[in-house]
Amino acid sequence: MALLPAAAISLRLTPRVNPLRRKSSPRQQTLRNSSHFTYVPEAPPVPGETQRMNLFQSVTSALSNTLETDPTAIIFGEDVAFGGVFRCTVGLAAKYGKERVFNTPLCEQGIVGFGIGVAVAGSTAIAEIQFADYIYPAFDQVVNEASKYRYRSGGDFDCGRLTIRAPSGAVGHGALYHSQSPEAFFAHVPGVRTVVPRGPCQAKGLLLACIQDDNPCIFFEPKVLYRSAVEDVPVESYTLPLGKAEVLIEGRDVTLVGWGTQVQVLREVCQLAEERLGADCELIDLRTIAPWDVDTVCNSVSKTGRLIVAHEAPITGGHAGEISSTVQQHCFLNLEAPISRVCGWDTPFPHIHEPFYIPDKWRCFEAVRKLMNF
Repeated sequence: MALLPAAAISLRLTPRVNPLRRKSSPRQQTLRNSSHFTYVPEAPPVPGETQRMNLFQSVTSALSNTLETDPTAIIFGEDVAFGGVFRCTVGLAAKYGKERVFNTPLCEQGIVGFGIGVAVAGSTAIAEIQFADYIYPAFDQVVNEASKYRYRSGGDFDCGRLTIRAPSGAVGHGALYHSQSPEAFFAHVPGVRTVVPRGPCQAKGLLLACIQDDNPCIFFEPKVLYRSAVEDVPVESYTLPLGKAEVLIEGRDVTLVGWGTQVQVLREVCQLAEERLGADCELIDLRTIAPWDVDTVCNSVSKTGRLIVAHEAPITGGHAGEISSTVQQHCFLNLEAPISRVCGWDTPFPHIHEPFYIPDKWRCFEAVRKLMNF
């Protein structure tokens, strides 16, 4: 089990001082900035009119496109009628009617169970779980109902028109109940797609693809990118392929694989590795966690001979383990070094120790250095 380093555990705030009111010391500011990354905007993936949007606005745009073109579509969840805690559904109830965008009781199991019923009846159901950390009460509905509905009925019935949205991942101050990345739990479930976007353009295209897909989908939105990631996003509806990874930076020495926020971290690692090590890194955004794109990853590793997989979730049982095992099976004779996983530690997600917990660019860079020197 990979535990939090002792250095992180020994760090403590000075007693008798309110940390919310005390001015940050240079050391504290350095620690806080250690988790920083710079978002790199991307070009629109399709031609046409665009509008400047951050990630939550691109989600709103996708939802609006769906409500406009699909009269059966409904959106429901905790507080979505007034826009939600992250404002992803702001204005939709006023524009499309409160019977199509409405609040539910605070009951995640009920939200997903209701969504399954709506989808089985033939409508498009878009459920919001307010935080991914609170999706666990709905786990039974996802695992034992949504994922198996088509299979157990022999194809006569399905709930493929169900999409579950949930904000996930580290945000800088979310602590143990507002920072989790639970994608690996659902990657283990056949019959459900699990998707995580890296930015606004990707979020809109992948979310629309999930909504239109014939399988129930879980769409995790990295909440730290809701406002920090801004791009020119196409206004009209478009989709991006599910189950297909994307090579963002081509390289010959090391393959880096991530998804969501971690892709932005790994972009900086590619630059650091080139400047300080002369290493040429290939960066892959997995995008779809399940089913994941084995061919793209294995083709890259067969070329580079080295693989690093990074994610915020704890290392034990994380999706990096599944990727590593598959790559080892298919690319064993091509490997020049052991596969490396740079992930969260096997502890609850900490608050003030978050900079020590997350797989920041320095931990990932150190992994690149070790592989290059192996």
